[in-house]
Amino acid sequence: MPVFNNSEIKYFLLIGIPGLEYAHAWISIPIFLMYLIAIMGNCIIIFVIKTEHSLHEPMYYFLMMLAVSDMGLSFSSLPTMTRIFCFNAMAISPNACFAQEFFIHVFTAMESSVLLSMSLDRFLAINNPLRYSSILTGSRVAKIGLVLAFRSTILVLPFPLTLRRLKYCQKNLLSHSYCLHQDVMKLACSDNKVNFIYGFFVALCTMLDFALILISYMLILKTVLSIASLAERLKALNTCVSHICAVLIFYVPIITLAAIHRFVKHKSPLLVVLIADMFLLVPPLMNPIVYCIKTRQIREKVLGTLVKLCVR
Repeated sequence: MPVFNNSEIKYFLLIGIPGLEYAHAWISIPIFLMYLIAIMGNCIIIFVIKTEHSLHEPMYYFLMMLAVSDMGLSFSSLPTMTRIFCFNAMAISPNACFAQEFFIHVFTAMESSVLLSMSLDRFLAINNPLRYSSILTGSRVAKIGLVLAFRSTILVLPFPLTLRRLKYCQKNLLSHSYCLHQDVMKLACSDNKVNFIYGFFVALCTMLDFALILISYMLILKTVLSIASLAERLKALNTCVSHICAVLIFYVPIITLAAIHRFVKHKSPLLVVLIADMFLLVPPLMNPIVYCIKTRQIREKVLGTLVKLCVR
């Protein structure tokens, strides 16, 4: 039986916003509001799509999956963000840290996979509209969702298992307000080569999703340009605007943070922490807002549901 060596240190230390520790109590107010709006917004999206039969279409099923992923990201980071900014409690036990990084990475991988599926959904809808409904049936979309959840879980499952096998001797200060695999493994005083290689592999999988999304939009653009009517071209492109915004909101912080770590020699800890916090706070907050503003069917149903609730 293997022995899990994580007893050398009793806890890891998370950080808030460097240089603004005195203002954590005030900073906690907008952070709490962002979490509240994000959770409520995604709950409303899920409720509306589930209850409105007119929205029982592949595009909206994928949007429901995106909302579930966003809620997972919010609930995964909420405990430590609340403890840090409300109570200045920075310590977290190793097992709690490993559990948090597992769920954060699972829902990150899930969101990346869902965004890829949504881009393929838009390609099918624009490239082959007559067969779209017969290709992407409700049962097939449900199976795709199960495959994405299984793929994300299996892909990330080695993270906490390999982290528990490492020894943590002296260093215990993490560089974010939540636990990430690449952050925790740097604190190990034993060989972390396996963690580094597998972490790089998972990062490549995420970037592969992004590359496939770009390819799908190149194919969409090629199809749209072949349409004779300008009005039809704009109508087809307009159905992709919400998804493009969701892709940018999700991938820009990831790519920016990776570029800073790779190319910037003297990086600001404040900038790194802010971008890392944006990665978990902004997508769950903005995705429901973007889809409500840019998708008429969602906007009308959401407003209708809110009016009914207010009348009651």
